[in-house]
Amino acid sequence: MNGINEFFDNWGEAIWKASIETFQMVSISLIISIIIALPLGTLLVLTRPNKSLENKYVYQLLNAVINVIRSIPFIILLFFILPFTKLVVGTSMGVKGVIVPLVVYTAPYIARLMESALLEVDKGVLEAYEAMGIKTRHIIWNVMVREARPSLILGLTIATIGLIGATAMAGLVGAGGLGDLAYRFGHLRYEPDVMYATVIILIILVQGLQSLGNRIAAKLKKD
Repeated sequence: MNGINEFFDNWGEAIWKASIETFQMVSISLIISIIIALPLGTLLVLTRPNKSLENKYVYQLLNAVINVIRSIPFIILLFFILPFTKLVVGTSMGVKGVIVPLVVYTAPYIARLMESALLEVDKGVLEAYEAMGIKTRHIIWNVMVREARPSLILGLTIATIGLIGATAMAGLVGAGGLGDLAYRFGHLRYEPDVMYATVIILIILVQGLQSLGNRIAAKLKKD
């Protein structure tokens, strides 16, 4: 017990600060990514062959761009777009400097998950609404998104967990957060207790998010 108290006396403030930074990175990046991914995912569905806004050029372009970005590991993407990051936010360090690469990494992934979820909606339901003359934009939000909510929630849960992992890797370039703390002190300064503490916090965070996502998705399926 004394050892635990001593550990938190020495590292409690640093761990709390790193946890807040991780929360900031994840929440800000996730919100921006969702705002970008919603129209992207919708366009991927609507511009496909035999869909209401069929356009093979738009679909192929979006499909290719998303596939290219998703094929690049985050740590490589982080360094690759450093000039763009500095241009947008003026820095590549700290929480502010990692938001841009996190969004570029996450938004295409969420768009792809959204596309998959919307494509699962029963075609018969969509055709019935289309036959009634309801406009496409109303069908998207009032039918497709509503019917796909459980899958969308599960997809966002997976994306958020992946985003947490990306923030940990971002710590290698001084972005702050739990990954930065684990790397600078747990690895470089040989403080294994710090490494164990950050790993435990990340495990609890991921398990909590997955459980919450599963519960919300299950509740939406019943509604």
